[in-house]
Amino acid sequence: MSTQLTHQDTPSSTVAEAPLHFVDPRAFKARTREAVDDAHLRRSFRSAMDFLQAKRASHFGDAAGFDALRHVGEAIRQYSLSKLPDLLERLEQRLTERGVKVHWASTPQEANAIFLALARAHGANRMIKGKSMVSEEIELNHRMAEAGVDCLESDMGEYIVQLAGERPSHIIMPAIHKTKEQIAALFAERIPETPYTEDVDELIAIGRRVLRNEFRDAKIGVSGVNFMVADTGTLVLVENEGNGRMCTTVPEVHIAITGIEKVVERFEHVLPLFSLLTRSATGQAVTTYFNAISGPRRAGELDGPRELHLILLDNGRSQAYRDADFRPTLQCIRCGACMNHCPVYARIGGLAYGTTYPGPIGSIISPHLLGLEPTQDLPTASSLCGACAEVCPVGIPIPDLLMQLRHAAKHEPDPGHPPLAGQGSAKDWREALAWKLWAWLNERPRLYRGALRLGHRLHALVPASQGGWTAHRTPMRPAARGLRERLAAQRRDGGARP
Repeated sequence: MSTQLTHQDTPSSTVAEAPLHFVDPRAFKARTREAVDDAHLRRSFRSAMDFLQAKRASHFGDAAGFDALRHVGEAIRQYSLSKLPDLLERLEQRLTERGVKVHWASTPQEANAIFLALARAHGANRMIKGKSMVSEEIELNHRMAEAGVDCLESDMGEYIVQLAGERPSHIIMPAIHKTKEQIAALFAERIPETPYTEDVDELIAIGRRVLRNEFRDAKIGVSGVNFMVADTGTLVLVENEGNGRMCTTVPEVHIAITGIEKVVERFEHVLPLFSLLTRSATGQAVTTYFNAISGPRRAGELDGPRELHLILLDNGRSQAYRDADFRPTLQCIRCGACMNHCPVYARIGGLAYGTTYPGPIGSIISPHLLGLEPTQDLPTASSLCGACAEVCPVGIPIPDLLMQLRHAAKHEPDPGHPPLAGQGSAKDWREALAWKLWAWLNERPRLYRGALRLGHRLHALVPASQGGWTAHRTPMRPAARGLRERLAAQRRDGGARP
């Protein structure tokens, strides 16, 4: 696998090695407290999640039908991942034959360096960008701005959060946390000569007017990719607004970026995944636009870019791939259904996570992208209710993966097993010592029973403050008498209740 993920085109231009965390995930707990205290945020997210759940349910009313389609989607994703190195090589060959330049990036820094080198080569000081979570992952907008290149979002939700200087709070609906009043105030403040209006249609029209000229004037258009077809050398882009089609056809240069896991073998594999994606994400049978891109403009064609580049990003995906236990993480098709059904996400929203991918999917993929040290709290942000696994259209066992990551955060890897980045970073010597003492006592029954009796006798000495537990709960105190003593007393008393 490693030979497939080596960056083959190292450009001479570089970007600053700035910290990759626009919002540091280490402050997750503090942000969750702020979010829980924000009654308006909680109401807004609860209402939005209820709406999205209902939309999805209207398209998956037949449980048996959904299960059958999900089994197909899961099988396609597992099959594709089982052949991932070969499919990536075949994809590169087909795309190269069609005139596409394929770049490999192991890290966000390498990906940003490729973007900057292409911008310099074409004298571009501005890029127009369609929706792309992988570009958010590498923080393209911020890194290009540091190098003097503007990168303007053209998806309406992404454009709103870019104006606000925020991260997307949902992978499908980036500005779901914003009210129309907040957007109206933002447009009036940040867009010159824009009057305040709360009319939604007018707000959309304002955004379109601003962006229309940008499509025409930008030399470089940027997009994400939903699926890549190895056999045909096709990039599939799914969207609703049409901005993706504009970004990929109007500018002279189109740069697409995606993770290495998005490849499938044959075009017929795309169709079930497309059906699962649209219904799970927005409750639509189909999206407005389905774009199949197979190369730059050819002789005689009237539109399309004269150059097409594809950047394939690793950024920790190889780590998930090499471990059979974590490989199902890469099955994700980025529909967001797990977020829409997660009680934790509905309570705190997406910005609290501080990562590109929030919610359940973010909690299992971010430790691979960023390492376990800064993301060690995310796998614990789950009630393990299993709702995410029930609605996942490709059968990712999210609760199981959360439990494995919790264990990895606190334990060193087994001998001969490759470690995860940051594995063991959450290990607490006090907790480890307590478990060792517990194990030692359990191996000595008499001492164990004696320790239990002592604990019950000293129950009144248990402190009232017990860390995070007593922040919202009553203190834990042993009963005055243990179960063994109560049963023994019951027998002595002839069966009377102790």
